[in-house]
Amino acid sequence: MAAPTPPSAGPANPQGAPTQTTPPAGETLIAVRDVTLAFGEKVIQRNVSFDLKRGSIFAVMGGSGCGKSTLLKSMIGLLRPTTGQIMVEGEDYWAQDEQRRTELNHRFGVLFQSGALWSSMTVGENVALPLEMFTTEPPDVIRRLVELKLGFVGMEQAIDLYPSEISGGMRKRAGLARAIALDPDILFFDEPSAGLDPMSSARLDDLILTLRDGLGATIVIVSHELPSLFAIADDGIFLDAVTHTPIAHGAPRTLRETCAIPEVTAFMNRLSSIPSSGPAPGQTPGKTEG
Repeated sequence: MAAPTPPSAGPANPQGAPTQTTPPAGETLIAVRDVTLAFGEKVIQRNVSFDLKRGSIFAVMGGSGCGKSTLLKSMIGLLRPTTGQIMVEGEDYWAQDEQRRTELNHRFGVLFQSGALWSSMTVGENVALPLEMFTTEPPDVIRRLVELKLGFVGMEQAIDLYPSEISGGMRKRAGLARAIALDPDILFFDEPSAGLDPMSSARLDDLILTLRDGLGATIVIVSHELPSLFAIADDGIFLDAVTHTPIAHGAPRTLRETCAIPEVTAFMNRLSSIPSSGPAPGQTPGKTEG
């Protein structure tokens, strides 16, 4: 199969036009059912349930400390939930033995917040690592695959550079190339835009859309970066840090426009305090804290 065309290096969405699509109504890839996440007596979230549909860009939203990254860790096999089920196409992930969970993990690609590249390895060696660990391809084939993955994210020129020699945005893209090395059908991103300037963040948004449209990937994003969420996410869940429960479900733009829950209204409109009710039509959002 021909490799997808790499995204342009030019500015993303120059007119600011919306790029997200309506939530898919098709096959459920992952079903989270009544999951509780806790550390000892400290409950992080309880009664978490949602479906991740094939082809969706699903946002996990909420304020700091609500458990977004903790939920992500449970979905990718790093943290067993206290109760509940995470079903991967009908299989109870945490009920499987370690070997089967490892096999299911090969369907996942993960981009951690910092990129999580090995500093002692070149960009190309970082991307090659999962191919060397989990395939039997010879070195020349792996090199070609690495070139293709880096080309897809516009990073082929950095194949022999070390992480310390490239910018933060380039490290994010290199981490993304590694995440797609094994052609996973589900991608998980933890704060992908954190620390990026607005143009780099917009380019990353376009790249995420290209991954969905060009590779057919299904994507879960943990983020509080509202411009990115409004631009690309077509479904999502809002986790509340006070009640330790999900309190809203839907596309970020839909929640911003129609949700009457004060905590969600405040978050989606960048208000500095929680209103007693949703903002009146035409109300100017308050100044953000911090």
